Amino acid sequence: MAVPRRGGARVNKWVLPLCWTAVLLDGFDLVVLGTVIPVLLQEKVLTTASASAVSTAGLVGMMLGALVIGTITDVIGRRKVMIFAVAGFSVFTLACAVAQDATTFGVLRFLAGLGLGGCLPTAIALVNEARPHQGGRATTLIMTGYHVGAVITALLGIVLIPQLGWRALFVAGALPALVLIPLMVKHLPETVARKAPALEAVGSLFRPGLRKATVAFWVASFMGLLLVYGLNTWLPQIMRSAGYELGAALALLLTLNIGAVAGLLIAGAVADRVGVRPAAVGWFAGAVVFLGLLSIKLPGVGVYVAVLLAGCFVFSAQVLVYAYAGRVYEENRATGIGWAAGVGRLGAISGPLLGGALLTAGLAHPWGFYAFAVVAALGAMAVAAVGVRAKTVVSHGG
Repeated sequence: MAVPRRGGARVNKWVLPLCWTAVLLDGFDLVVLGTVIPVLLQEKVLTTASASAVSTAGLVGMMLGALVIGTITDVIGRRKVMIFAVAGFSVFTLACAVAQDATTFGVLRFLAGLGLGGCLPTAIALVNEARPHQGGRATTLIMTGYHVGAVITALLGIVLIPQLGWRALFVAGALPALVLIPLMVKHLPETVARKAPALEAVGSLFRPGLRKATVAFWVASFMGLLLVYGLNTWLPQIMRSAGYELGAALALLLTLNIGAVAGLLIAGAVADRVGVRPAAVGWFAGAVVFLGLLSIKLPGVGVYVAVLLAGCFVFSAQVLVYAYAGRVYEENRATGIGWAAGVGRLGAISGPLLGGALLTAGLAHPWGFYAFAVVAALGAMAVAAVGVRAKTVVSHGG
Protein backbone atom coordinates (compact mmCIF):
# COMPACT_ATOMS: atom_id res chain seq x y z
CA MET A 1 0.00 0.00 0.00
CA ALA A 2 3.01 2.30 0.35
CA VAL A 3 3.34 2.93 -3.36
CA PRO A 4 -0.26 4.11 -3.86
CA ARG A 5 0.06 6.42 -0.88
CA ARG A 6 3.23 7.94 -2.29
CA GLY A 7 1.53 8.24 -5.65
CA GLY A 8 -1.43 10.00 -4.04
CA ALA A 9 0.89 12.42 -2.30
CA ARG A 10 2.63 13.11 -5.59
CA VAL A 11 -0.71 13.95 -7.21
CA ASN A 12 -1.61 16.34 -4.39
CA LYS A 13 1.77 18.04 -4.68
CA TRP A 14 1.87 18.62 -8.43
CA VAL A 15 -1.67 18.94 -9.77
CA LEU A 16 -2.44 22.31 -8.20
CA PRO A 17 0.77 24.19 -9.20
CA LEU A 18 0.76 22.76 -12.72
CA CYS A 19 -2.87 23.67 -13.27
CA TRP A 20 -2.27 27.10 -11.68
CA THR A 21 0.49 27.75 -14.20
CA ALA A 22 -1.73 26.68 -17.10
CA VAL A 23 -4.43 29.11 -15.93
CA LEU A 24 -1.76 31.82 -15.65
CA LEU A 25 -1.38 31.47 -19.43
CA ASP A 26 -5.11 32.28 -19.74
CA GLY A 27 -4.38 35.46 -17.82
CA PHE A 28 -1.58 36.22 -20.25
CA ASP A 29 -4.08 35.98 -23.08
CA LEU A 30 -6.51 38.32 -21.29
CA VAL A 31 -4.24 41.33 -21.66
CA VAL A 32 -1.60 40.50 -24.28
CA LEU A 33 -3.56 41.81 -27.24
CA GLY A 34 -4.55 44.99 -25.42
CA THR A 35 -0.89 45.48 -24.51
CA VAL A 36 0.38 45.24 -28.10
CA ILE A 37 -2.53 46.82 -29.99
CA PRO A 38 -1.23 50.43 -29.70
CA VAL A 39 2.04 49.36 -31.35
CA LEU A 40 0.28 47.20 -33.95
CA LEU A 41 -1.87 50.19 -34.90
CA GLN A 42 1.15 52.47 -35.05
CA GLU A 43 3.05 50.03 -37.27
CA LYS A 44 -0.10 49.53 -39.40
CA VAL A 45 -0.09 45.77 -38.83
CA LEU A 46 -3.72 46.20 -37.75
CA THR A 47 -6.41 48.84 -38.13
CA THR A 48 -8.96 49.62 -35.45
CA ALA A 49 -11.54 47.44 -37.19
CA SER A 50 -9.17 44.52 -37.79
CA ALA A 51 -7.94 44.71 -34.18
CA SER A 52 -11.51 44.19 -32.99
CA ALA A 53 -11.88 41.27 -35.41
CA VAL A 54 -8.64 39.66 -34.17
CA SER A 55 -9.78 40.06 -30.56
CA THR A 56 -13.12 38.45 -31.34
CA ALA A 57 -11.42 35.59 -33.22
CA GLY A 58 -9.42 34.74 -30.12
CA LEU A 59 -12.53 34.73 -27.93
CA VAL A 60 -14.43 32.55 -30.41
CA GLY A 61 -11.51 30.11 -30.39
CA MET A 62 -11.60 30.00 -26.60
CA MET A 63 -15.34 29.38 -26.65
CA LEU A 64 -15.03 26.46 -29.08
CA GLY A 65 -12.01 25.11 -27.20
CA ALA A 66 -13.95 25.05 -23.94
CA LEU A 67 -16.89 23.31 -25.59
CA VAL A 68 -14.98 20.73 -27.61
CA ILE A 69 -11.83 20.08 -25.58
CA GLY A 70 -13.72 20.21 -22.30
CA THR A 71 -15.90 17.40 -23.64
CA ILE A 72 -13.00 15.39 -25.08
CA THR A 73 -11.21 15.33 -21.72
CA ASP A 74 -14.11 13.36 -20.23
CA VAL A 75 -13.81 10.89 -23.11
CA ILE A 76 -10.05 10.27 -23.44
CA GLY A 77 -8.75 11.44 -20.06
CA ARG A 78 -7.48 14.68 -18.52
CA ARG A 79 -3.70 14.29 -18.78
CA LYS A 80 -3.47 13.93 -22.55
CA VAL A 81 -5.88 16.79 -23.16
CA MET A 82 -4.12 19.15 -20.75
CA ILE A 83 -0.73 18.57 -22.34
CA PHE A 84 -2.19 18.95 -25.85
CA ALA A 85 -4.01 22.17 -24.92
CA VAL A 86 -0.92 23.83 -23.42
CA ALA A 87 1.26 22.73 -26.34
CA GLY A 88 -1.26 24.00 -28.89
CA PHE A 89 -1.67 27.37 -27.22
CA SER A 90 2.09 27.84 -26.93
CA VAL A 91 2.88 26.92 -30.54
CA PHE A 92 0.28 29.28 -32.00
CA THR A 93 1.20 32.06 -29.57
CA LEU A 94 4.81 31.76 -30.71
CA ALA A 95 3.62 31.89 -34.33
CA CYS A 96 1.90 35.24 -33.59
CA ALA A 97 5.39 36.69 -33.23
CA VAL A 98 5.93 36.32 -36.98
CA ALA A 99 2.46 37.37 -38.16
CA GLN A 100 2.58 40.01 -40.87
CA ASP A 101 -1.07 40.90 -41.47
CA ALA A 102 -4.49 40.94 -39.82
CA THR A 103 -5.74 37.73 -41.44
CA THR A 104 -2.76 35.68 -40.25
CA PHE A 105 -3.00 37.28 -36.84
CA GLY A 106 -6.69 36.46 -36.56
CA VAL A 107 -6.23 32.82 -37.61
CA LEU A 108 -3.36 32.30 -35.16
CA ARG A 109 -5.27 33.93 -32.30
CA PHE A 110 -8.25 31.70 -33.06
CA LEU A 111 -6.08 28.55 -33.00
CA ALA A 112 -4.32 29.64 -29.81
CA GLY A 113 -7.74 30.28 -28.29
CA LEU A 114 -8.77 26.67 -28.95
CA GLY A 115 -5.97 25.42 -26.70
CA LEU A 116 -6.55 28.06 -24.06
CA GLY A 117 -10.26 27.38 -23.93
CA GLY A 118 -9.54 23.73 -23.19
CA CYS A 119 -7.06 24.50 -20.40
CA LEU A 120 -9.54 25.97 -17.94
CA PRO A 121 -12.19 23.23 -17.68
CA THR A 122 -9.52 20.54 -17.67
CA ALA A 123 -7.54 22.30 -14.94
CA ILE A 124 -10.62 22.75 -12.75
CA ALA A 125 -11.63 19.11 -13.24
CA LEU A 126 -8.14 17.93 -12.27
CA VAL A 127 -7.93 19.97 -9.05
CA ASN A 128 -11.47 19.00 -8.03
CA GLU A 129 -10.51 15.36 -8.39
CA ALA A 130 -7.17 15.80 -6.63
CA ARG A 131 -8.80 17.68 -3.72
CA PRO A 132 -12.40 16.50 -3.59
CA HIS A 133 -13.10 18.04 -0.18
CA GLN A 134 -11.51 21.41 -0.97
CA GLY A 135 -13.07 22.03 -4.36
CA GLY A 136 -14.08 25.63 -3.66
CA ARG A 137 -10.70 26.65 -2.27
CA ALA A 138 -8.72 24.75 -4.90
CA THR A 139 -10.74 26.20 -7.78
CA THR A 140 -10.46 29.79 -6.60
CA LEU A 141 -6.77 29.33 -5.80
CA ILE A 142 -5.83 28.19 -9.31
CA MET A 143 -7.86 31.09 -10.71
CA THR A 144 -5.58 33.56 -8.92
CA GLY A 145 -3.16 32.50 -11.65
CA TYR A 146 -5.44 34.19 -14.15
CA HIS A 147 -4.92 37.61 -12.57
CA VAL A 148 -1.26 37.02 -11.76
CA GLY A 149 -0.75 36.20 -15.44
CA ALA A 150 -2.53 39.40 -16.45
CA VAL A 151 -0.32 41.51 -14.18
CA ILE A 152 2.91 39.77 -15.29
CA THR A 153 2.02 40.26 -18.96
CA ALA A 154 1.33 43.95 -18.46
CA LEU A 155 4.70 44.34 -16.71
CA LEU A 156 6.47 42.34 -19.44
CA GLY A 157 4.91 44.64 -22.02
CA ILE A 158 6.36 47.67 -20.27
CA VAL A 159 9.83 46.09 -20.21
CA LEU A 160 9.98 44.18 -23.50
CA ILE A 161 8.11 46.25 -26.07
CA PRO A 162 10.30 49.41 -25.90
CA GLN A 163 13.48 47.32 -26.08
CA LEU A 164 12.62 44.36 -28.31
CA GLY A 165 9.29 45.21 -29.95
CA TRP A 166 5.82 43.68 -29.68
CA ARG A 167 6.86 40.33 -31.14
CA ALA A 168 8.98 39.59 -28.08
CA LEU A 169 5.87 39.53 -25.90
CA PHE A 170 4.40 36.60 -27.84
CA VAL A 171 7.73 34.76 -27.63
CA ALA A 172 7.68 35.28 -23.87
CA GLY A 173 4.13 33.92 -23.72
CA ALA A 174 5.23 30.68 -25.41
CA LEU A 175 8.39 30.04 -23.39
CA PRO A 176 6.71 28.64 -20.22
CA ALA A 177 5.70 25.56 -22.22
CA LEU A 178 9.37 24.50 -22.40
CA VAL A 179 9.24 23.83 -18.66
CA LEU A 180 5.53 23.26 -18.10
CA ILE A 181 4.94 20.47 -20.64
CA PRO A 182 7.80 18.21 -19.43
CA LEU A 183 6.58 18.64 -15.85
CA MET A 184 3.04 17.76 -16.91
CA VAL A 185 4.26 14.69 -18.77
CA LYS A 186 6.11 13.53 -15.67
CA HIS A 187 3.74 14.49 -12.87
CA LEU A 188 0.14 14.84 -14.00
CA PRO A 189 -1.94 11.78 -13.04
CA GLU A 190 -3.47 9.63 -15.74
CA THR A 191 -7.24 9.66 -15.42
CA VAL A 192 -9.56 6.89 -16.47
CA ALA A 193 -11.01 7.55 -19.93
CA ARG A 194 -14.73 6.91 -20.32
CA LYS A 195 -14.32 5.74 -23.94
CA ALA A 196 -17.81 7.05 -24.61
CA PRO A 197 -18.84 9.11 -27.64
CA ALA A 198 -18.46 12.88 -27.18
CA LEU A 199 -22.14 13.41 -27.98
CA GLU A 200 -23.02 11.06 -25.14
CA ALA A 201 -20.87 13.12 -22.78
CA VAL A 202 -22.69 16.30 -23.80
CA GLY A 203 -26.07 14.57 -23.59
CA SER A 204 -25.30 13.54 -20.02
CA LEU A 205 -25.56 17.21 -19.01
CA PHE A 206 -29.29 16.98 -19.68
CA ARG A 207 -30.11 13.77 -17.90
CA PRO A 208 -32.90 13.92 -15.27
CA GLY A 209 -31.89 16.03 -12.31
CA LEU A 210 -29.31 18.05 -14.28
CA ARG A 211 -31.26 19.74 -17.08
CA LYS A 212 -32.26 22.80 -15.05
CA ALA A 213 -28.84 23.00 -13.43
CA THR A 214 -27.06 22.92 -16.80
CA VAL A 215 -29.08 25.80 -18.22
CA ALA A 216 -28.68 27.75 -14.97
CA PHE A 217 -24.89 27.27 -15.03
CA TRP A 218 -24.77 28.49 -18.64
CA VAL A 219 -26.70 31.64 -17.76
CA ALA A 220 -24.60 32.30 -14.66
CA SER A 221 -21.35 31.82 -16.58
CA PHE A 222 -22.55 34.12 -19.38
CA MET A 223 -23.34 36.85 -16.85
CA GLY A 224 -20.12 36.33 -14.92
CA LEU A 225 -17.82 36.55 -17.93
CA LEU A 226 -19.77 39.52 -19.31
CA LEU A 227 -18.83 41.34 -16.10
CA VAL A 228 -15.20 40.18 -16.12
CA TYR A 229 -14.47 41.22 -19.71
CA GLY A 230 -16.74 44.26 -19.72
CA LEU A 231 -15.10 45.79 -16.67
CA ASN A 232 -11.52 44.88 -17.64
CA THR A 233 -12.05 46.42 -21.07
CA TRP A 234 -13.94 49.59 -20.23
CA LEU A 235 -13.46 50.51 -16.55
CA PRO A 236 -10.71 53.11 -17.22
CA GLN A 237 -12.74 54.81 -19.97
CA ILE A 238 -15.95 54.73 -17.92
CA MET A 239 -14.10 56.38 -15.02
CA ARG A 240 -12.66 58.95 -17.42
CA SER A 241 -16.19 59.77 -18.56
CA ALA A 242 -17.10 60.27 -14.90
CA GLY A 243 -14.42 62.95 -14.61
CA TYR A 244 -11.45 61.03 -13.20
CA GLU A 245 -7.95 61.70 -14.56
CA LEU A 246 -6.34 59.08 -16.81
CA GLY A 247 -3.75 58.11 -14.20
CA ALA A 248 -6.46 57.56 -11.61
CA ALA A 249 -8.58 55.60 -14.08
CA LEU A 250 -5.68 53.21 -14.85
CA ALA A 251 -4.89 52.89 -11.15
CA LEU A 252 -8.50 51.87 -10.59
CA LEU A 253 -8.11 49.06 -13.14
CA LEU A 254 -5.10 47.79 -11.19
CA THR A 255 -7.12 48.12 -7.97
CA LEU A 256 -9.93 46.09 -9.54
CA ASN A 257 -7.57 43.18 -10.25
CA ILE A 258 -5.92 43.36 -6.84
CA GLY A 259 -9.39 43.03 -5.39
CA ALA A 260 -9.94 40.04 -7.68
CA VAL A 261 -6.97 38.13 -6.25
CA ALA A 262 -7.98 38.93 -2.65
CA GLY A 263 -11.56 37.94 -3.39
CA LEU A 264 -10.54 34.60 -4.86
CA LEU A 265 -8.53 33.67 -1.77
CA ILE A 266 -11.41 34.61 0.53
CA ALA A 267 -14.20 33.14 -1.58
CA GLY A 268 -12.66 29.67 -1.76
CA ALA A 269 -12.36 29.42 2.02
CA VAL A 270 -15.92 30.69 2.49
CA ALA A 271 -17.27 28.24 -0.11
CA ASP A 272 -15.65 25.27 1.59
CA ARG A 273 -17.07 26.40 4.93
CA VAL A 274 -20.66 27.40 4.11
CA GLY A 275 -21.16 25.63 0.78
CA VAL A 276 -20.30 26.73 -2.72
CA ARG A 277 -23.90 27.45 -3.77
CA PRO A 278 -24.69 30.05 -1.06
CA ALA A 279 -21.20 31.50 -1.49
CA ALA A 280 -21.75 31.96 -5.24
CA VAL A 281 -25.13 33.61 -4.70
CA GLY A 282 -23.64 35.86 -2.03
CA TRP A 283 -20.70 36.88 -4.18
CA PHE A 284 -22.93 37.84 -7.10
CA ALA A 285 -25.10 39.82 -4.63
CA GLY A 286 -22.00 41.60 -3.33
CA ALA A 287 -21.12 42.50 -6.92
CA VAL A 288 -24.58 44.06 -7.32
CA VAL A 289 -24.02 46.28 -4.27
CA PHE A 290 -20.56 47.57 -5.13
CA LEU A 291 -21.18 47.99 -8.86
CA GLY A 292 -24.22 50.05 -7.94
CA LEU A 293 -22.10 52.06 -5.53
CA LEU A 294 -19.69 52.95 -8.33
CA SER A 295 -22.50 54.84 -10.06
CA ILE A 296 -21.95 57.53 -7.41
CA LYS A 297 -18.92 59.80 -7.77
CA LEU A 298 -17.15 58.95 -4.52
CA PRO A 299 -14.59 61.27 -2.93
CA GLY A 300 -10.91 60.48 -2.41
CA VAL A 301 -10.06 56.99 -1.27
CA GLY A 302 -13.72 55.96 -1.28
CA VAL A 303 -13.73 55.15 -5.00
CA TYR A 304 -10.66 52.93 -4.62
CA VAL A 305 -12.29 51.02 -1.77
CA ALA A 306 -15.46 50.56 -3.83
CA VAL A 307 -13.51 49.35 -6.90
CA LEU A 308 -11.41 47.02 -4.73
CA LEU A 309 -14.54 45.45 -3.26
CA ALA A 310 -16.24 45.29 -6.67
CA GLY A 311 -13.21 43.35 -7.97
CA CYS A 312 -13.33 41.11 -4.90
CA PHE A 313 -16.91 40.07 -5.64
CA VAL A 314 -17.19 40.26 -9.45
CA PHE A 315 -14.33 37.97 -10.41
CA SER A 316 -14.81 35.45 -7.60
CA ALA A 317 -18.51 35.09 -8.40
CA GLN A 318 -17.64 33.74 -11.85
CA VAL A 319 -15.06 31.33 -10.46
CA LEU A 320 -17.52 30.04 -7.86
CA VAL A 321 -19.83 29.12 -10.75
CA TYR A 322 -17.08 26.81 -12.02
CA ALA A 323 -16.48 25.45 -8.51
CA TYR A 324 -20.20 24.72 -8.09
CA ALA A 325 -20.36 23.04 -11.49
CA GLY A 326 -17.36 20.93 -10.47
CA ARG A 327 -19.37 19.69 -7.47
CA VAL A 328 -22.60 19.02 -9.34
CA TYR A 329 -21.09 17.22 -12.35
CA GLU A 330 -19.19 14.17 -11.15
CA GLU A 331 -18.81 11.63 -13.95
CA ASN A 332 -18.80 14.38 -16.61
CA ARG A 333 -17.07 17.16 -14.70
CA ALA A 334 -14.88 18.57 -17.48
CA THR A 335 -17.73 18.45 -19.99
CA GLY A 336 -20.02 20.33 -17.62
CA ILE A 337 -17.43 22.97 -16.76
CA GLY A 338 -16.28 23.19 -20.39
CA TRP A 339 -19.77 23.89 -21.68
CA ALA A 340 -20.44 26.41 -18.93
CA ALA A 341 -17.16 28.15 -19.76
CA GLY A 342 -17.81 27.93 -23.51
CA VAL A 343 -21.29 29.44 -23.33
CA GLY A 344 -19.86 31.99 -20.91
CA ARG A 345 -17.43 33.12 -23.61
CA LEU A 346 -20.43 34.58 -25.40
CA GLY A 347 -20.70 36.81 -22.35
CA ALA A 348 -17.00 37.62 -22.70
CA ILE A 349 -17.74 38.87 -26.22
CA SER A 350 -20.89 40.71 -25.12
CA GLY A 351 -19.30 42.56 -22.20
CA PRO A 352 -16.98 44.78 -24.24
CA LEU A 353 -19.79 45.34 -26.77
CA LEU A 354 -22.16 46.48 -24.01
CA GLY A 355 -19.61 48.83 -22.49
CA GLY A 356 -18.68 50.22 -25.90
CA ALA A 357 -22.32 50.83 -26.82
CA LEU A 358 -22.97 52.70 -23.57
CA LEU A 359 -19.84 54.82 -24.04
CA THR A 360 -20.80 55.63 -27.62
CA ALA A 361 -24.25 56.69 -26.45
CA GLY A 362 -22.74 58.85 -23.70
CA LEU A 363 -24.42 56.74 -21.00
CA ALA A 364 -21.41 54.95 -19.53
CA HIS A 365 -21.61 56.76 -16.19
CA PRO A 366 -23.75 56.07 -14.23
CA TRP A 367 -25.82 53.78 -16.49
CA GLY A 368 -22.90 51.48 -17.27
CA PHE A 369 -22.64 50.51 -13.63
CA TYR A 370 -26.41 50.12 -13.35
CA ALA A 371 -26.31 47.77 -16.33
CA PHE A 372 -23.45 45.74 -14.86
CA ALA A 373 -25.27 45.55 -11.51
CA VAL A 374 -28.34 44.13 -13.26
CA VAL A 375 -26.12 41.54 -14.96
CA ALA A 376 -24.72 40.52 -11.54
CA ALA A 377 -28.25 40.22 -10.16
CA LEU A 378 -29.18 37.90 -13.03
CA GLY A 379 -26.09 35.84 -12.25
CA ALA A 380 -27.19 35.46 -8.62
CA MET A 381 -30.66 34.39 -9.73
CA ALA A 382 -29.19 31.82 -12.13
CA VAL A 383 -27.01 30.24 -9.43
CA ALA A 384 -29.98 30.12 -7.07
CA ALA A 385 -31.99 28.42 -9.84
CA VAL A 386 -29.59 25.46 -10.08
CA GLY A 387 -32.14 23.73 -7.88
CA VAL A 388 -32.50 21.58 -4.80
CA ARG A 389 -32.37 18.25 -6.65
CA ALA A 390 -29.07 19.14 -8.28
CA LYS A 391 -27.61 19.86 -4.86
CA THR A 392 -28.17 16.26 -3.84
CA VAL A 393 -25.65 15.25 -6.51
CA VAL A 394 -22.98 17.23 -4.67
CA SER A 395 -20.82 15.03 -2.48
CA HIS A 396 -19.55 17.70 -0.14
CA GLY A 397 -20.10 21.35 0.65
CA GLY A 398 -22.75 22.12 -1.93
